[in-house]
Amino acid sequence: MQPVPQELLKEYVQSQHFTSTADIMQAMKEMFRDVIQQVMEVELDEELGRERCQRRDPESEQPRNYRNGYSKKKVKTQLGEVDIKVPRDRNGQYEPKIISKYSRNADGMEDKILSLYACGMSQRDIAEQVKELYDVEISPELVTKITEKIMPEVTAWQNRPLEPIYPFIFMDAIHYKVKEDHRYVTKAAYVVLGITMDGRKDILGVWIGEHETSKFWVNVLNDLKSRGVLDVYLFCTDGLCGMPQAIQAVYPKSRLQRCIVHQIRSSTKYVSYKDIKQLAADLKKIYTAVTEEEATQQLHNFAEKWRSQYPSCVKSWEENWDILSTFFEYPMEIRKIIYTTNIIEGLNRQFRQITKNKPSFTNDDSLRRMLYLAAQRITKHWHARCQNWDLILNQLEIIFADRSAN
Repeated sequence: MQPVPQELLKEYVQSQHFTSTADIMQAMKEMFRDVIQQVMEVELDEELGRERCQRRDPESEQPRNYRNGYSKKKVKTQLGEVDIKVPRDRNGQYEPKIISKYSRNADGMEDKILSLYACGMSQRDIAEQVKELYDVEISPELVTKITEKIMPEVTAWQNRPLEPIYPFIFMDAIHYKVKEDHRYVTKAAYVVLGITMDGRKDILGVWIGEHETSKFWVNVLNDLKSRGVLDVYLFCTDGLCGMPQAIQAVYPKSRLQRCIVHQIRSSTKYVSYKDIKQLAADLKKIYTAVTEEEATQQLHNFAEKWRSQYPSCVKSWEENWDILSTFFEYPMEIRKIIYTTNIIEGLNRQFRQITKNKPSFTNDDSLRRMLYLAAQRITKHWHARCQNWDLILNQLEIIFADRSAN
């Protein structure tokens, strides 16, 4: 776009006799209206195939069509509300490109509203903010309608093609209040985060409202497979119900690592305050062991010491040991990534920070839109690779040589 010639701009400023910035803004608003108006006039000229006062070519085979007056329209812009006249043609074929037929927002106003929504602001707060910043009246209902327009974009994102191989995939859930059958119920948003082969994080999708069962997780994993994920080296999760059976059914070669931190929290929930410090120190000897043999011995020692006092705690570690001890099979650099789900919990903390001003959602789609916009906002800042990724990738290529080549 070429800048306005300085001489022309100087002549215009001198003719206006501006005395305040308010005068300048008003002039810009009127100029914006005039330019929009002229753009639509040119668009209709192109639609009709001739300029306003030009006669139609009598030899033309195109059906006869004429201008047919104007319809008034008020559009919301960052300069305030602007009244425009949309030119019409007799056949009703012309639809403005610069401002779509049913749009009441111009010059990025909808993007500004979506940006505020992605920050976690409520519809009412957004309406007040737009009024304060741009002196434009919008209703909370209009904000909702604008956010609803991105649902095709949300659906496309949720169904987009994925990478064929992910070394690590993390899964966790966040809970929200969602309106269903005229009452608010607690629903889980299950977030799936993958680490790509070049060491970068990517949110693979969000699934809402289902119960944690092996059938549900099979559906999620099959969804990933249908979107192109052929192999996953390691899944890292909290104690999600039905997950081991689902992984075995869909990705039988993949390994599962249960989050050590979650295991500690859940198994020590009912340990007495006077014993928790010593018991936690004994647990630390298990998961900080250098080898699995050493860890197994430490688990045996732990069981001998605490079984009589806290049998449920000991039982939890013994029964889940096969998915708690997976990380011992890998080098230290890989262990640091997979032994806990901190990487996805950090993402979920950002989701909660953004959604903290939204105590509830009117339906599942409302929650999906919010999490999608939040995800776009968060991932925009994801540029760095995982620490020591070159070393980790070399180790992965050796450990999974038979699979990385597929």
